[in-house]
Amino acid sequence: MYTYPKKLVFALLLFLYQQLAAQDVIRQESCDTNPFRTEIDSLKNVFTSQGYIVLREASMTMQSQYEMPIVVPMNQGSLYQFVFIGEPTSRLYEVRMFDYNEKQVVYKKNQWGDVDGNIISYSYVPQFSEYHMIKPVQVNKTKKKLCGYVLLLKKVQ
Repeated sequence: MYTYPKKLVFALLLFLYQQLAAQDVIRQESCDTNPFRTEIDSLKNVFTSQGYIVLREASMTMQSQYEMPIVVPMNQGSLYQFVFIGEPTSRLYEVRMFDYNEKQVVYKKNQWGDVDGNIISYSYVPQFSEYHMIKPVQVNKTKKKLCGYVLLLKKVQ
């Protein structure tokens, strides 16, 4: 009976593990934000003039009808502003936010043609210092792969 070298067996097992583990991971990929650039810049200017600082911002490739989970730490008593910008051609935009205990604390919904259109923005003051999960989603009839943009700001005293 032939025995395989330990290094070869280890390398094969490591390769198989990486392939299996990679299938369960949702990867956030950036996308082209040029169509949103004027909206992004004007919103950042408005909020920074009101005393907010940008904590996180990112563009992300999304799939129509699928939520993109975002986990962020938040401090008790601080005022946060969250902004989600979806593709203008989508017909529905939703954002749900959950606290650490998976209790829904925010739900916002816009439809194509609403005054706010493709932008959902809300302020939030957490009751506890803990991680929160934000789940934006957009629905588009003609496109499957969509671009979204998120912005998390915090009011500085």
